[in-house]
Amino acid sequence: MHDTFKVSCKGERDGALGEQQLRENLLRLGFGSRQVDRLLSGTPVIIKSGLSETMAMRYQQRLREAGLLTEVVPEGAAVQAETVPQGGAAVPPVGTAPRPAPGELPQRRMAPFAFTGNGSEYFGIWIVNILLMVVTLGFYAPWAKVRNLQYFYGHTLLEQQSFQYLADPWVIFRGRLVAVAAFIVWTIASNFFPIAAMALLVLFIPLVPWIIVRSLKFHAINSAYRNIRFDFTGRYWQAVQVVYLWPLLALLTLGLMVPFAVQRWHQFLTGNARYGRSAFALNLSVGEVYVFFLKMLGMFVATLLLGGLLSVVYQPLMAVFVFAAYLVLFGYVMAGLTNLVINGVKLEQHGFVSNLGKRRLLWIFFTNSLLILLTMGFFTPWAKVRMATYRASCTEMEVAGDLDGFIAGEAQHAGAVGMELGDAFDVGFGFG
Repeated sequence: MHDTFKVSCKGERDGALGEQQLRENLLRLGFGSRQVDRLLSGTPVIIKSGLSETMAMRYQQRLREAGLLTEVVPEGAAVQAETVPQGGAAVPPVGTAPRPAPGELPQRRMAPFAFTGNGSEYFGIWIVNILLMVVTLGFYAPWAKVRNLQYFYGHTLLEQQSFQYLADPWVIFRGRLVAVAAFIVWTIASNFFPIAAMALLVLFIPLVPWIIVRSLKFHAINSAYRNIRFDFTGRYWQAVQVVYLWPLLALLTLGLMVPFAVQRWHQFLTGNARYGRSAFALNLSVGEVYVFFLKMLGMFVATLLLGGLLSVVYQPLMAVFVFAAYLVLFGYVMAGLTNLVINGVKLEQHGFVSNLGKRRLLWIFFTNSLLILLTMGFFTPWAKVRMATYRASCTEMEVAGDLDGFIAGEAQHAGAVGMELGDAFDVGFGFG
């Protein structure tokens, strides 16, 4: 009996399919174009090794459905073959995970996230990025952004496998050129043609939701885990509601609709996110968000009242308690809202758990800010790594069965213009 198996191929294909159709099928599975060339070259290659027999058979079945004929052989068997490299390219998904017996629930387990970066290592990337941005007058910014994201994605692990950031800096650079040109036009107009500048600003307002959707989609499809990409399917009119309609209602109701607007924003972000062809969902009701905000308001008011009572004895204590109330509010929102949202996220049968500590997160944020100030910014790499390490250590995935049942989505392409316009005009948003 053999414990592990490998999947290999010699370029043999289903005779009913043309080569172009086969190539398209393999690209949809997540292979890169160069990998497809090697798979169809006729040279023996090893697609995947170290698999259980069941897993290897799933790979073989999935590839057979795409039109590529493969062979499953035990590890150690004599196969003169190259190994398909996985750096930045995808290996095909393995189809669906085995279903439990009727009436049997899949076994659930907790899989913790981990961040393995360190400040000294990231400092080298960070300082080089800054120097190159200075030398190139900022034109290196797209490459700096990609290097930073690749470092943090690559050091974020789930079940000993890292995430990937796959964006092409040249795509971001071209988008940034458009954004810079738009910003220059608006700046010149605002200085010399105020009426024209106001008209451009009015025209820009309906563009903001489009920019947000495009930016979220660009980041999503350039993010991957286990060589399966994410996606974002949000629509323009959904973005209009969460950017303009619900915040406007919150303003008109003097803040009473703020929890509703917050819930709709996170529903927009999570409900439109995809991992391959699998959709995320947010199990978070408006009522739960209202309860959270009421607790937050109660803690804030209680801290202020305590400060007011003590200030009767000693007046300067009031200023101290106002600052303390702000810190309590900040820490409660930063940690509490994150926990509330992440604990409500589902991916098919899988769930997520976040247990960020409010005081601990506030302490890290406060000391990071202080050390960045004292070192004139040079502590920034250590601060970012410190926060990423703590956040990862407090986050787990509740896995139902295994993570091998996800199927890669269709190949997606999204330009970076929307994302870079957002940067140029300081439109703030994110998956927070």
